[in-house]
Amino acid sequence: MDELSVRVHRSDENLAREDQLAWKLAGVAVDDIEVSDEVTEMVINRVIDNAAVAAASLLRPPVTSARSQALAHPVSIGGQGATVFGADAGRRTSPEWAAWANGVAVRELDFHDTFLAAEYSHPGDNIPPVVAVAQHLADTRGLTGRDIVRGIATGYEVQIDLAKAISLHAHKIDHVAHLGPSAAAGIGTLLGLDQATVYQAIGQALHTTTATRQSRKGEISTWKAHAPAFAGKMAVEAVDRAMRGETSPSPIYEGEDGVIAWLLEGKDARYDVSLPSAGEAKRAILDSYTKEHSAEYQAQAWIDLARKLHDEYPLILDDPDRVERIVLHTSHHTHFVIGSGANDPQKYDPTASRETLDHSIPYIFAVALQDGRWHHVDSYRPERAARPDTVELWKKITTVEDEEWTRRYHSLDMAEKAFGGRVEIVLADGGTISEEIAVADAHPLGARPFGRAEYVAKFRSLADFVLDESEIDRFLTLVERLPELGSDELVGLTITAAPGVLSSVENPTGIF
Repeated sequence: MDELSVRVHRSDENLAREDQLAWKLAGVAVDDIEVSDEVTEMVINRVIDNAAVAAASLLRPPVTSARSQALAHPVSIGGQGATVFGADAGRRTSPEWAAWANGVAVRELDFHDTFLAAEYSHPGDNIPPVVAVAQHLADTRGLTGRDIVRGIATGYEVQIDLAKAISLHAHKIDHVAHLGPSAAAGIGTLLGLDQATVYQAIGQALHTTTATRQSRKGEISTWKAHAPAFAGKMAVEAVDRAMRGETSPSPIYEGEDGVIAWLLEGKDARYDVSLPSAGEAKRAILDSYTKEHSAEYQAQAWIDLARKLHDEYPLILDDPDRVERIVLHTSHHTHFVIGSGANDPQKYDPTASRETLDHSIPYIFAVALQDGRWHHVDSYRPERAARPDTVELWKKITTVEDEEWTRRYHSLDMAEKAFGGRVEIVLADGGTISEEIAVADAHPLGARPFGRAEYVAKFRSLADFVLDESEIDRFLTLVERLPELGSDELVGLTITAAPGVLSSVENPTGIF
């Protein structure tokens, strides 16, 4: 890996383009190194994972809205168009709108892959824009499944490398500011663009995707699912403009009025960003991990621990009167973002939105403790959140930061990196129960790591009610051949809902 020291430069310093972070990221994109078999297999897993969570969200209002917006736009003249999850593969739209609709479907349930370090990310958000552009230009540019694999590997590499080095949330900037550049880089790899063009696209994508974190604070809105889809859409448009010769703000990261100086650490900041050396394989996807449960990633291990405690102490923990208090000793992020340290009253509100409950570890732990499971629909139902015994237990749960769990959360040693903590349950009779968990069961170092069989099972389970069995089998058979797919087969990288499924919900109307 090469380490780049990134700082703010005055305009009169004339920082050379070749020394800028955006140029170095573009260099990663254009390095024509082959993707390893191990990375290719994980790319396939994540394409399956994205389709699984998209299938589960097809009828949810934000997804229906985004799909109806996308299908209102005709195919642009430069290619044959891209497919939209749920719709028939023959009905296509312009690639930026397919990236939008499919990005919302993937992100809606907070149920796909994650990487957490200095910044958090859902690198699977790179897949919709890369696939959309590949489908649109498959014939005109002779693109294949191998090109998609390479583009996705780049998207993961760039986003994860940025997430390891540059914190956005510390400055209240939403994490999709790393996604715009990574998706642009991934599309650049897909299309085999030159470094100068990818450099301009990365700058434009970053410039248009910086926004505040209010979308993940307080009463969380449906924009949470749209934010990464918007970044993917902007990345497609940024690449299009760059290919036409248009330029972007420069230096976008290091300029005296740039992102670092005014949106991040400030004019005296310095970030050390490690990127693959020329000729070095892109392997960052292997550092990421998917979700077994539809909830914020920091909640994954806590759900698994709650399931274990439910099975071991069913008579005690099922009755909130027997519990005096529950304290979760955990990392800074878990405490201050999804725990009681956030000081968001909504995290204890039984009428809060699904998006808010998804970011409330006190709620999630209470329900998982009582039910011994977590379900992407049932666990969020209003009647489930309002159950009196749940509310009583819920309000007894708080979080505190533990420095050791914070250190392990930020560690870049994947063998010790952890997202769990220790629970202390104080009972009304004076007894205590204390347990800890480091990583989720599905994590590569967990009790039941996800492999191909688990990804396939997740897809079959989530798609069961919206896709015909033949469509499930068709998709899995196709995607498992991803690196071998020819140009004419890329259109099949979608899922088509069973007859009558999409018509069961009303499409909202707007301007388009």
